[in-house]
Amino acid sequence: MTDENESTTHFGAREVREDDKAGLVQDVFSSVASRYDLMNDLMSGGIHRLWKDAMMDWLAPRGHQRLLDVAGGTGDVALRFLKRAPEASAVVLDMTEPMLDEGRKRAAGTRLSDHVEWVAGDAMALPFPDAGFDVCTISFGIRNVTRTADALAEAFRVLRPGGRLMVLEFSRVTVPILQGFYDIYSYNVIPRMGQAVTGDRDSYQYLVESIRRFPDQETFAEMIRDAGFEQVRYRNLSMGIAALHSGWKI
Repeated sequence: MTDENESTTHFGAREVREDDKAGLVQDVFSSVASRYDLMNDLMSGGIHRLWKDAMMDWLAPRGHQRLLDVAGGTGDVALRFLKRAPEASAVVLDMTEPMLDEGRKRAAGTRLSDHVEWVAGDAMALPFPDAGFDVCTISFGIRNVTRTADALAEAFRVLRPGGRLMVLEFSRVTVPILQGFYDIYSYNVIPRMGQAVTGDRDSYQYLVESIRRFPDQETFAEMIRDAGFEQVRYRNLSMGIAALHSGWKI
């Protein structure tokens, strides 16, 4: 129960104090960190890999670009970026240390490890100076942020003029007949799978609920414009189960 004078936000289907959400999200990802990548493969049947490849195709990493991957977790997106642009550099920022630890293990011993830095931090208060990055990505993380607008404003701040934001996130299914099947799978299969693989049903129940609370494609595009980005576009993936949003700091 929250005081009526306190600001609240959603945590899945629940309303919680804004000040409490970050800690609750950290608990979720600390709990599942060691099996996070495995669960992504199982939940999506590996399709999340195709979505991330589509993200890289649209981004077209090149040269000596500097990437900031916000809520970057185990570094999946950052390492994909560096594989396409080996001379680039990347910073993976995440609020959850166990996720970063998994990323460090993943990168260790590869030729990419010298090109990536792992930083614990808050998407709403990035610990970086203005205009320090060429690209900012957020993959399946923006819906977990307490104040989405603050995270988008921070992404705009740390990008150089001409820099690009790209967000990969679950979105709204565009084919009505698919919605019923998607709901059945999401609410009945994914939490049980989470229990079987990670021993944590509640975290995956939250993840399913958080997807339904996230804005649709057009609403989120408008939020990106409100943060100052221009040439905002989006592409639906797998009939809107996920979407890529792109915007430029002009």
